[in-house]
Amino acid sequence: MISPSITDLTKNEFNRYTLAIATAKCARMITDEYVRQREIAEHRIANKETDKSLASMISREYRDEKAVKVAVNKLYKKDFVIVGYTDNDIEEAPEAEEQPCEE
Repeated sequence: MISPSITDLTKNEFNRYTLAIATAKCARMITDEYVRQREIAEHRIANKETDKSLASMISREYRDEKAVKVAVNKLYKKDFVIVGYTDNDIEEAPEAEEQPCEE
């Protein structure tokens, strides 16, 4: 069984499609952060500023886990928060802009 479950992640506040979009956007942010850390590490190695290995200069969380798994765990721990309207508010605020995740 997948942990945490969709029910645990949504807490009946958002539907699974909102969760999927938020997870994808958070995974993109995580991938971008991995790329940024890797570029910095490669630059430091190329300029001989460090004798550390490339892997040791990149955050373990970003290096060893899949971006979607990290995103789901961050959403579950509330490191990323789904901001916007809930399913109950859709009729009241259709023009509201949804911002799926923030740090």
